[in-house]
Amino acid sequence: MAGRSPHGRLIRPIALVLVVLAILGGASWLGQRVLPTHSPHPSTDATWKLVFEDQFDAAELDGSRWTSCYWWDRGGCTNLGNNELQWYRRGNVVPGNGSVTLEAREEPVDTSEGAFPYTSGLIATGRTDAEGEREDRFSFTYGYVEVRARLPRGQGLWPAIWLLPSDHVSRPEIDIMEMLGHAPDVLEMHYHYQTNGQNESQGEDRKVADLSADWHDYAVDWSPEAIVWYLDGREMWRIDEPGIISDEAMYLIINLAVGGDWPGAPDAETQFPARFEIDHVRIWQRQEP
Repeated sequence: MAGRSPHGRLIRPIALVLVVLAILGGASWLGQRVLPTHSPHPSTDATWKLVFEDQFDAAELDGSRWTSCYWWDRGGCTNLGNNELQWYRRGNVVPGNGSVTLEAREEPVDTSEGAFPYTSGLIATGRTDAEGEREDRFSFTYGYVEVRARLPRGQGLWPAIWLLPSDHVSRPEIDIMEMLGHAPDVLEMHYHYQTNGQNESQGEDRKVADLSADWHDYAVDWSPEAIVWYLDGREMWRIDEPGIISDEAMYLIINLAVGGDWPGAPDAETQFPARFEIDHVRIWQRQEP
């Protein structure tokens, strides 16, 4: 979703889309392009071990697993580098009925970073600056990440699921899923990294069924050899250039942004409150032989 600027704010790089709709016509996952089949799901494969799980069954968000801001928590936070319009607050993270909802509201608020017309929710397995030298709530190197979620639609909404390095720098970054609310039938996937000190990006957008219409499983398999993206168990895209793949510990972020340079501002048709619902998060790692 974003990278860090020198001033401690996240900036979304312009993704270099290397494969555009799979040669102008084969980009639909509905049968136009043949992709490799999915290897056995980690839950059915004994070579994988479940190392992190939250099914959001509790009445409160589990603070041992999640924080509700970026590392620069100031009683809330935002992403100024993207010119986003929301202020993330703990009160916009709403557990209940076996899921957790990140709720964007049309709700003006004055903050230490200025005035914002919207509030919204974010959860992350990392840590904040105010927590000092504590370890991330959960970070890992290589694994299979799966998030079951239902996305909101509407101009100016920007739900995302992504990984960032534990050392609080901008790259590498693995964007498991992004969706622009005005295009709910397009799955966005990106990888941002550095080569010889230069920022690089690769990305793919895939035409799919309307992602706001139902629950879906968004996943990535990150290994030393490849990063492979999945939607509902079907491979969507892969990068298999081992020389550029991160070997750093990373943590998970899930957020619902409002506005910003990429999605644009909401319009009169955008419905608030907007809800990004998360049913579960699971992370597996391959066991050592």
